[in-house]
Amino acid sequence: MGKITISTLDKMKAAGEKFACITAYDATFSRLVSEAGAETILVGDSLGMVLQGHDSTIPVTIEHMEYHTECVLRGASDAMVIADMPFMTYSDPQQAMANATRLLQAGAQMVKMEGGTWLSDTISMLVERGIPVCAHLGLTPQSVNALGGFRVQGRTPKEAKSILADAVEIQDAGASLLVLECVPSHLATDISEKLDIPVIGIGAGPGTDAQVLVMHDLLGLSQHSARFVENFMAGRDNIQQALKAFVDAVKDGSYPAEEHTYS
Repeated sequence: MGKITISTLDKMKAAGEKFACITAYDATFSRLVSEAGAETILVGDSLGMVLQGHDSTIPVTIEHMEYHTECVLRGASDAMVIADMPFMTYSDPQQAMANATRLLQAGAQMVKMEGGTWLSDTISMLVERGIPVCAHLGLTPQSVNALGGFRVQGRTPKEAKSILADAVEIQDAGASLLVLECVPSHLATDISEKLDIPVIGIGAGPGTDAQVLVMHDLLGLSQHSARFVENFMAGRDNIQQALKAFVDAVKDGSYPAEEHTYS
């Protein structure tokens, strides 16, 4: 499919074509994800939970993210690689610049950060200096303690208005992508339609421009699965088939289905 860039994703959004994102943490699985046709790979700080056995992403360090980003790049071919900035590595613009530089030098093509309007200045500074940014709104796992657990966000009119305002400001600051996690389907659809940049959903319904799942979740390996997770290994013979089934389901609109969404 040729090397995927943000221009590729922008064109797909403009054409109404869905794209897929899957997490990966090593060379073997990043190769399989690329071969399955996923346009983007997220080196997620979810590794703290699915690889390290923690109950949140908070213990993950920048050194962990650098190491796994380097591993993923050795297996990824055409897919665009996005790396998470871990907890408290971007609390001010200068710190964010130093740590984002480390992840791009490890091979990432974009960094992802959780947070709303307080990130605007940081996003602007990174983008001005050539570091593409993916923002993350809704349920932000690094803030799980402040949010009172893994809860759906944006259900009240006030919360929904705030998330939409954050999304617009983040786009205006220069973000290239936005992840929306665990928000009502109608809110995610509204935000996706209002923004020019592609929106990637996880537990955000079918109205976003793309879908992402943690690889361990879609392979049925996680001990506890959220409502939005589907086990794509069920009824299939191997991991390659499961990854391809997820990509195909995203592209043809059959995933996420009604049972995967929040209202």
